[in-house]
Amino acid sequence: MVRNTHQRVLPCSQEQAAYMIDSLAGPQDAVWPARQWPRLRLHAGLSPGSQGGHGPIRYFVEEYQPGRSVKFRFTAPRGFYGFHALQLKDHDQGCLLEHDLQMAASLWGWLQWHLIYRPLHDALLEDALDKAAGHFGQPPRNRYSLYVRLLRALLR
Repeated sequence: MVRNTHQRVLPCSQEQAAYMIDSLAGPQDAVWPARQWPRLRLHAGLSPGSQGGHGPIRYFVEEYQPGRSVKFRFTAPRGFYGFHALQLKDHDQGCLLEHDLQMAASLWGWLQWHLIYRPLHDALLEDALDKAAGHFGQPPRNRYSLYVRLLRALLR
């Protein structure tokens, strides 16, 4: 089982950050770092059943609670069986923006996850959290490792 979570505390209420969830995959996306990574596309926006993804990662919207959360179910790459979700949670210092990935993987999927996808996924998610936090004046924190820079160069 693979579990991967990224979080950032935002200095605002859930209501003030709700637009971040609702803007996902739209023209004014407040979270997705489209300048650095393949654009997130959904054929019918954030409606349940809407299909899409980014780069080689494919999924569909399984659940959507406006202003609170969205959950995507993987359909590709082959060997990834699970979901990833973005949600806002209450926090004593504001609200917590959290991305959670949970999946079972075939042996090939597990190897791909650990060697290729996880380092890129972690860098992408930290860029996304930096973008979200930037809306509230917080400076970026993400720095790509040498391995991530190498993977990005090889995949260009």
